[in-house]
Amino acid sequence: MVAAGQGPLVYVMGPSGAGKDSVLNRARALLAADTPVVFAHRYITRPAEAGGENHVALSPAEFALRRAHGLFAFHWQAHGNEYGIGREIHAWRKVGLTVVVSGSREHFQKVNGGDDETHPVLITAPAGTLAERLAGRGREDSAAAEARLGRSEAYEVNDLRLVTIVNDGTLDQAAGAFVSLLATLRRSPDVRRRA
Repeated sequence: MVAAGQGPLVYVMGPSGAGKDSVLNRARALLAADTPVVFAHRYITRPAEAGGENHVALSPAEFALRRAHGLFAFHWQAHGNEYGIGREIHAWRKVGLTVVVSGSREHFQKVNGGDDETHPVLITAPAGTLAERLAGRGREDSAAAEARLGRSEAYEVNDLRLVTIVNDGTLDQAAGAFVSLLATLRRSPDVRRRA
């Protein structure tokens, strides 16, 4: 159960190559500066220079220390890395902000959909598009890219609140759909969007 007046948590997930980072970055740029929405960064045991999202790079030992001291609201493993979302999101929600996190489909299932004010969003794309994008970004070798593609089909999110954004058009179309969802949540925190 969520505390009265607490801001919504928008839990974004989707397969590798769906363009989640691109959609979220573009959505941030489209939002007015005074919009009460904050985007949580992720702590990852991946070097900052590896490319992709702007994240806080931690060594495995640093990550383990933070996890042991309860500094993560969420944490999970995927693709040979540890991922975490800091506990600071609880403070942000307590003051009424909408908090956007980039999470994991597997982890979302493990936390049983979060609380009453969690709004799951799946950003996805057709399989061929996922493969092209993974090949184009050059962050993984072909074996790692294949493993990511295999994982993309392994997790299905069954939640009546789920909103799906198919990112196979322009980036502005997908980001605009996400911004529209955020605006709906700000107008009516109790709204439940169904895919």
